[in-house]
Amino acid sequence: LFVVAQFFDYDAKAMAVSSEQVSIVIGQNFVLTFQEKPTGNFNPVRDRLRQDRGPIRRSGPAYLAYTLLDTVVDRYFAVLEDLGERVEEMEDELMRKPSSRVLATLHRLRREATILRRAVWPLREVINGLTRNSHFFGPDVQPYLRDVYDHTVHVIESLEAIRDLIAGLLEIYLSSVSNRVNREVRVLTVIAVIFLPSSLLAGIFGMNFRHMPLLDNPDGFGIAIGLMLGVAATLALLFWRRKWLG
Repeated sequence: LFVVAQFFDYDAKAMAVSSEQVSIVIGQNFVLTFQEKPTGNFNPVRDRLRQDRGPIRRSGPAYLAYTLLDTVVDRYFAVLEDLGERVEEMEDELMRKPSSRVLATLHRLRREATILRRAVWPLREVINGLTRNSHFFGPDVQPYLRDVYDHTVHVIESLEAIRDLIAGLLEIYLSSVSNRVNREVRVLTVIAVIFLPSSLLAGIFGMNFRHMPLLDNPDGFGIAIGLMLGVAATLALLFWRRKWLG
């Protein structure tokens, strides 16, 4: 019986998930494992074999194969914990100050969660098939395999929850950016409206007509400036009372 699985590790600094393929060959009286590099992921199993702890030596190759698969699946939980903590950090940062860096990090985390899901999904089907293989796995090992299968289902559900949380954070980010742009546009619009009457009055008094009100009045300039400032102040006060300036 030949089983292929993947070990995963999460690098918090690089915010990336690294994988290592592991192949398990299960026979009637032996179990062989092949790894891409000596990572030491199976060291706890080796220690249990050397120290003869638990039933791992006395239960045959089927139980040893279960132990190896359980070690692979348990590694997913460690990666899930690191990934979940990173998502929570991004959630707190998003609430404080949304930025393009947060957006890029959220997209990266969603991609890593998708990679994990694509790896766990076929492993779940493989373990489900092993639970029905009575030739290699007897009734004494079947309950343990079903437990590993339940763990893979839990991993998939946790990944779906993380993906949904990231999708929600992306929506919050886009909404916050949209609201910020709307506030800035509103402030600019209010400023333009405040100075629009002044521009209108300046345009009227700047027309080349011989006879116009206040042209021959020595106080005409002051009256025009006062009228402009009065209209601008009135509009500014109106917008301030409606809280359109903040």
